[in-house]
Amino acid sequence: VPFGMVKISVDCQGYAPAGYVADAKAQVFGLSPLHDSGIGSAPGSYGNFEIMPMRCPQGLDTCNTTVEERMKYRAAGSDEAAPGYFSSTLKDPMIKLEATSTRRAGLERFTFEPDSGQKAYFVLDLAHDISLTFEGGQMEIDPKKGRIKLGGRWGPSFGSGGVYQAFSCYDVTQNGETPLDEFGVNYTTKIQPGQTKLDMPSANGEAGAVFSYPAGINIINIRVGTSFVSADQACRNAEEEIGERSFDQIREQSVKMWNERLEILEIPLEDTEEDIAVMIYSSMYRSFLTPNNATGETQGLFENTTSPYFDSLYCSWDTSRTFFPWMNLHSPRESAQLVEGYIDGWRKTGVIPECRSNNLPGYSQGGAHGLNIMADFALKYHKQAADLGVDLHEMYTAMISDAENTPDNWDFGGRQVNVWKKFGYIPYGYDDPTSTGHVTREVSRTLEYSWNDFAVNQVARLLGNLTDAAKYETRALWYRNVWNPDIESDGYKGFFQRRDENGEFYYTDPKACSPKDPVKGRSCYFDWTDSTGFYESSPWEYSLYAPHDTAHLIELHGGKEIFAKRLDHFFDAGYYSAGNEPSFQAPGAMATFLLFHLLGLFPVPSTTQYLVLSPWVSRYTLHNRYLNVATTVRVTGFDKRSLVYPIPKGVSAYVKDVRFNGNGTLSRCFIDFHKVFTVGGDLEIILTADQKEAQSCNGHLPDSLSTGGFKGDS
Repeated sequence: VPFGMVKISVDCQGYAPAGYVADAKAQVFGLSPLHDSGIGSAPGSYGNFEIMPMRCPQGLDTCNTTVEERMKYRAAGSDEAAPGYFSSTLKDPMIKLEATSTRRAGLERFTFEPDSGQKAYFVLDLAHDISLTFEGGQMEIDPKKGRIKLGGRWGPSFGSGGVYQAFSCYDVTQNGETPLDEFGVNYTTKIQPGQTKLDMPSANGEAGAVFSYPAGINIINIRVGTSFVSADQACRNAEEEIGERSFDQIREQSVKMWNERLEILEIPLEDTEEDIAVMIYSSMYRSFLTPNNATGETQGLFENTTSPYFDSLYCSWDTSRTFFPWMNLHSPRESAQLVEGYIDGWRKTGVIPECRSNNLPGYSQGGAHGLNIMADFALKYHKQAADLGVDLHEMYTAMISDAENTPDNWDFGGRQVNVWKKFGYIPYGYDDPTSTGHVTREVSRTLEYSWNDFAVNQVARLLGNLTDAAKYETRALWYRNVWNPDIESDGYKGFFQRRDENGEFYYTDPKACSPKDPVKGRSCYFDWTDSTGFYESSPWEYSLYAPHDTAHLIELHGGKEIFAKRLDHFFDAGYYSAGNEPSFQAPGAMATFLLFHLLGLFPVPSTTQYLVLSPWVSRYTLHNRYLNVATTVRVTGFDKRSLVYPIPKGVSAYVKDVRFNGNGTLSRCFIDFHKVFTVGGDLEIILTADQKEAQSCNGHLPDSLSTGGFKGDS
């Protein structure tokens, strides 16, 4: 379900940061209720409490219980996924696995190929998770109730240190209709028939439950509840959210919830290319998968918090750019819950969360992007914030705290603020004894810190604190301090570069960390061996990045004409890289990036501006149910022939004019959230085949700090 904790899928061999492997050559070792998409861990995250169906012709004590022994191949092409449903079919013997879910519980249906005289057996794993981080736990079988309770402790998949607890409750007798036949405990490869309890103070081999049903029972429904609080709460979650309802009833409920989300956007299916429609709605689906709403399932510092709580914040560095601007277009209630969760993170830890993995702090990618997330919400919903449950003044207090204080370890939230304020950039190789963190990514952190401070500037201005606004505007321009005008690549001069504490520049090949990097295997990720100064992308790409001050960035490149040529060259030369996003969909990041592209809008995050592009559909309607507003975007001159590259001559594809409710707008380059999406009505994008007619904004340019923009008067 949207933002659900439970996401039931098969666990497979191989590289699986998406939580799933499509290749049928990857063997399956279980079906589990907890998964995430978006982490940096190669095998994936969670995968706790795997259940594996099997046949054991020689009886319970001969079942293959270990991961290595029980792995099975899937029938090629058998995997099926849809909102509210997943299925896969194992081979040898043929067993169909199906699943549907609620927020914290699920139903699993197993259909065994009929085999005369053979029983259906299951292994339920306590000790194995796909990140291999188990640190101990307990299990108890109640054969009369047909209930198995499990719980344990695991380490994070994208972080360092600490453990999280998780619990599950499996009801395996279909409300008593399908009694167990045999049952027992397996521990370190030895099966103990009739045993009902297992206690593992630490990780010490593989362990779990083994059970069977009488011969002839080939269709089995199993209910599972999950919790991060206790096994008893996991049982209550299953009882309350599923109860005695059938598999099909739960699936129908899930489909209804998904339709309510997907109906936020309406497109004319009869007039839209099928692949475009699929990309739009599958991207919308992915945008609502995570973060996981774990409200009421808190532990550690957040135990019993009264605020909304979300797990799997992977990571604010990713989601601040398109996911939250997308949510703020249409779903302010959910966005407000997330923002309140960020504020509560600051209340509990003193630092605004940057990344949360398995209920533990995850690695910070290179800034404090919770600041930008808060700003995007505040600028768009400051009039409604109190009604939505967000105290903007407390939010601003949290933002100032993050902007002015350096945490002991800024790898897990916050920034290296003391160094930032001392130098006006993050110096290469500088040793700061007062705090700790990965002393890498100096250039990209400088650029991100500048954008973070721009977010504080915007909220300060919104709340009328002009002294603070002026201070953070100055800091938002410090990105300029790492621009080296003398570096040349492919005939273009000027790139962001590393700089030491004395102001001396250090060279990084502008192609480093790009798809055309001449050094194979170079590290450009979150590890100590990254010496480039950049994170997950190249100087070629980062040198196009100052979203709050693009006008001055263009000047640094030598003016509009050179900037446009350089931008074309950047793509033509193959330097553009979407990084590792497509492989695992950091929560909504790539999905919403694609959505904006297809809908002909693109956000300037932490502002109220959306740039206008040429849409890939002829019209669409976006609903904001909280504001009770609908905005229809119509594309005059839309031509499906424009959806190919290169665009044929004489085909309308370029934005000539933008009109709202019949009136002209300030610019054909951008629109303002408050002037369009809080009013509702008809937004007309008029296209032309003459590219020269679309060469200017025909009015105001999008805002930049250096040209006096983003002052609340656009």
